[in-house]
Amino acid sequence: MDVVNQRDAKPFTTVDGSTIRELLAHRNSSIRQQSLAEARLPRGGATTPHHHAVTEEIYYILVGQADMTLGTETRAVGPGDAIAIPPGARHTIRNTGDGELVFLCTCAPGYEHSDTFLEQPPQPA
Repeated sequence: MDVVNQRDAKPFTTVDGSTIRELLAHRNSSIRQQSLAEARLPRGGATTPHHHAVTEEIYYILVGQADMTLGTETRAVGPGDAIAIPPGARHTIRNTGDGELVFLCTCAPGYEHSDTFLEQPPQPA
């Protein structure tokens, strides 16, 4: 049985700029087709706009308030909100609350840096 406590998961920074603790994935458990991580963003922080070519994600907000942008749509999200992010969809999340934003991120297949593609900012006309 694989049981990993959040306190024991070593944090690292992903390509998009969020600090995550990978809770369950192929790197530390018998899980092979998905991953589960806790992500944190400081007050005012945001992930770099990015997409995943293969991976689909679900963000589940635990603590804090944020603006979630998926494609051209932005919505305010908070505790209890689950956000579906299909493969290929440009996305970013910005902490708009007074404290740290904490959310769970599931990925299928499991998260890999190599499937994270940062989006270029629009060029001035």
